[in-house]
Amino acid sequence: MLELVDTHCHLNFNTFDNDRRQVVERARENGIYRILIPGIDIETSRSAIDFTDVYDDVYASIGIHPNMGYTWTSQSYEELRMIALQRKVVAIGEIGLDYYRDQTPKTQQQVIFKKQLELAADLGKPVIIHNREASDDILKIIQEWYKGLNDDRSRLVEHPGVMHSFSGNINFAREIVSYNFKIGITGPITFNNSQLLQEIVRFHRVDKLLIETDAPYLTPHPYRGKRNEPANVRIIAEKIAELKEDSLDKIAKVTTAEADRLFGWRETL
Repeated sequence: MLELVDTHCHLNFNTFDNDRRQVVERARENGIYRILIPGIDIETSRSAIDFTDVYDDVYASIGIHPNMGYTWTSQSYEELRMIALQRKVVAIGEIGLDYYRDQTPKTQQQVIFKKQLELAADLGKPVIIHNREASDDILKIIQEWYKGLNDDRSRLVEHPGVMHSFSGNINFAREIVSYNFKIGITGPITFNNSQLLQEIVRFHRVDKLLIETDAPYLTPHPYRGKRNEPANVRIIAEKIAELKEDSLDKIAKVTTAEADRLFGWRETL
């Protein structure tokens, strides 16, 4: 059986409340042997951790999403730091910048993003970055952060994180990969109008890619319009194999191994 990983799934959202266990079982039946739940605020970060106790193959990432920046308080940094020390918390995220929506002012987003990058560096945990129409500022902040990692000889230099559900251009992809970031590939890779993303996948080596669903969002073809779930990782992997003209087995092995290296699942056992 193939071994695949869903490196970004909001399994703790209430859309899964009625059949969460069945969703996890379907994932297992399709070869998905690990699922990572990212927090988007303190509450969902805590609930992500709660589900790691319910399911052996579920892990958590904690953070405050840019669209939830209005929830940030003077206590948020220390709250995040405290819950980040839980055994199955393997990353800081979903963090970043979102200039498409105006729920949090850009300057405040940048401050919150930098503080959470600081936390990641301090704890030695990789980051999961959300980027929407903010590539230039994301890159500037990452360059500064990465320089600090180098200066401190941090272990994160080799595996700093992933650009979640990649949506930038090919130049941004090249830049972010030059800082050892992974490119997160989601359901839109299967859409006919995603030629740019498909070209980015063709251009980069498989070991630069991670597979994620962002469930319940971004459902791949042919289930577009329905709720997404971790079992659909296989569909994304199949599309990558098609674009790379390579075997599904190789795509599964390489992307799963890279997820293992980035998130260090085995270190939590």
